[in-house]
Amino acid sequence: MIKVVNLSKTYRPESNPVYALRGISAHILPGEYIAVMGPSGSGKSTLMNLLGCLDTPTGGSYYLDGQEVSQLEADQLALVRNQKIGFVFQNFNLLPRMTAQRNVELPMIYAGLPTQKRQERAAEALEKVGMANRSDHHPNELSGGQNQRVAIARALVNAPAILLADEPTGNLDSKTSSEIMTLFDDLHREGVTIILVTHERDIALHSERILHFRDGRLEKEENLLSTPSRRDDEQ
Repeated sequence: MIKVVNLSKTYRPESNPVYALRGISAHILPGEYIAVMGPSGSGKSTLMNLLGCLDTPTGGSYYLDGQEVSQLEADQLALVRNQKIGFVFQNFNLLPRMTAQRNVELPMIYAGLPTQKRQERAAEALEKVGMANRSDHHPNELSGGQNQRVAIARALVNAPAILLADEPTGNLDSKTSSEIMTLFDDLHREGVTIILVTHERDIALHSERILHFRDGRLEKEENLLSTPSRRDDEQ
């Protein structure tokens, strides 16, 4: 599904360059659950922005479903972001003046779906994440965990094949984090490909494979499927 070859990203290349990514090569298969770990400034979020087609690489190639992303036109990229990829962010990125229902409807508005269809699918997505009874609430009327559930419903409403989550539990307490990760586990079992950025190992241990980043490089890969006691760290 995803293949990157010598992927690099340099900011301000003409003066005082910042090398965010330095020749990353990796592949992610359909249905995999991947965690990306590393210290601040290691390139984790830069990688997510590139995979989500929110930014363009300075060098190398990114293939999505066999097609090189750099060859896509702007409208094709917008279609990929809207239909193939769902985004979940640490700060939720919900619009404060809109209800949970309306926030979840937003991706479908951009996709041009009719009103009734949008409302039905948004209600189904909120039901899926346990927020059906809060659909008419605004973000300031919800807890952090509830807002993140709404954000996950919004990410899933167009049935994307890939879910990109950047520190989705970063602003949540441990109990709420556990509930959100259970939701991610359920989505993975349903076949969604998940790529999760986190600095917390107990969160990363929900995945099948951890990519460890340092100084813009992929330092090592850790296969958790070959480790029967992979969550001993949580005990």
